[in-house]
Amino acid sequence: DAIVELTETGSSLRANNLRVIDTITTSTTRFIANKKAWQNKFKREKIENISILLNAAIDARSKVGLKMNVKKDDLETILKILPAEKSPTVSSLADSDYAAVEVVINDKVERSLVPALKRAGASGIITYPLNKVIH
Repeated sequence: DAIVELTETGSSLRANNLRVIDTITTSTTRFIANKKAWQNKFKREKIENISILLNAAIDARSKVGLKMNVKKDDLETILKILPAEKSPTVSSLADSDYAAVEVVINDKVERSLVPALKRAGASGIITYPLNKVIH
């Protein structure tokens, strides 16, 4: 007995004790607008809104948010290690000797970056998933 299944994560295959024998085709999702609808200003704006939000959700899948507290004496060192789309957000804390630093990073660098930040003096480090990243 066999089936042909459209699969994204494979969880339904595993849940039913099935395994992939061969990939028949690989496809991608497309967002297509009707030409007539695109000419309508109101509809075009709605279509563009959906596109922005879909792309933001797709981009967020490979990124995480990162927050930490940093002694102001260590701030320059920490900022040099941090990758950032533009520049990390640095905020004052009630304790004037510390600053809060926040940045969005690629999830692939999280494992090596977090320990490096800890060694450089960061504390209270948290990472969190993102729902959308809009450029």
